[in-house]
Amino acid sequence: MITPAALRTAYAGGGTIRLTTSGTSGRPRRVVRTAASWVDSFDVVAGLCGLDGSSRAWVPGPVAASMNAYAVCLADHVGASLTGLPGGATHVFCTPAALAALLEEDPAPLTVVVAGDRLAPSLADRAEASGHTVHHYYGAAQLSFVGWGRDADSLRLFPAVAVEVDGGELWVSSPWLCLREEGEPAVLRSSVRHGRTWLSVGDRGSLSDDGRLVVRGRSDAVTTAGATVILADVEAALRPHARGEVVVVGRPHRRLGAVLVAVCTDPADAAALPAVARRALPASHRPRRWSVVETFPVTAAGKVDRDGITAS
Repeated sequence: MITPAALRTAYAGGGTIRLTTSGTSGRPRRVVRTAASWVDSFDVVAGLCGLDGSSRAWVPGPVAASMNAYAVCLADHVGASLTGLPGGATHVFCTPAALAALLEEDPAPLTVVVAGDRLAPSLADRAEASGHTVHHYYGAAQLSFVGWGRDADSLRLFPAVAVEVDGGELWVSSPWLCLREEGEPAVLRSSVRHGRTWLSVGDRGSLSDDGRLVVRGRSDAVTTAGATVILADVEAALRPHARGEVVVVGRPHRRLGAVLVAVCTDPADAAALPAVARRALPASHRPRRWSVVETFPVTAAGKVDRDGITAS
């Protein structure tokens, strides 16, 4: 776990820091990056979310998670104080699941910086309706910041970041990249093109004509009835038409190998989205089952637990 004091020491000496991440595989890996790749981004992030020496930051997630360690070090850098409760805080750094739980408590208006998982526009709407200011970013422990916006549908490239799309996969080049990843299975891949280093963690996505960064997530695939289906592509077809959130998983099937199940947080979506699937997806890519949950199970880091959904 990186601390503000350790980061300051490493930065002063031009050194490196190591972060532990389990990613989506659940197996721990270590990400090695220069201290400067964090510290030099602090003023940019502070400016985007309005964090300064008069701010009081609440970071409710585990400090071992890289996004939370970054937030704690960011607060230290700008001189903001840390608080253990939302009461009295001006800023909160959290996952979408933590934001949903926070809204149930109806706290005083906060500046909310959400990361670690996809922030649905509907959840951002709820937060803003309660008086909160909402920021959302997409990144990874290996890549640091890639996109920044109000929610997952409004991301724009973070300053000094370039993105290329190769075969539907996002490749990133920026001053904020890590040096390397240690541990297995390896997630990080690198390439040198146009005189620059580009990294990918396997997330799929695209850049829209109006400059938005569209992130579909890791290219996890399920084989059903002999067809290979990338779950992120199915979710991307359904989510623009959903009132709540929708996650697509594969569940074992004795004859077909697996079947696609769409799990929704809004009952109306389970009724309406099958028609969308029939219009937008080939038969092999349409969920065969639809279910509704009030909330998705989450991992210790606050991300959607797809294995937990699959097992339910």
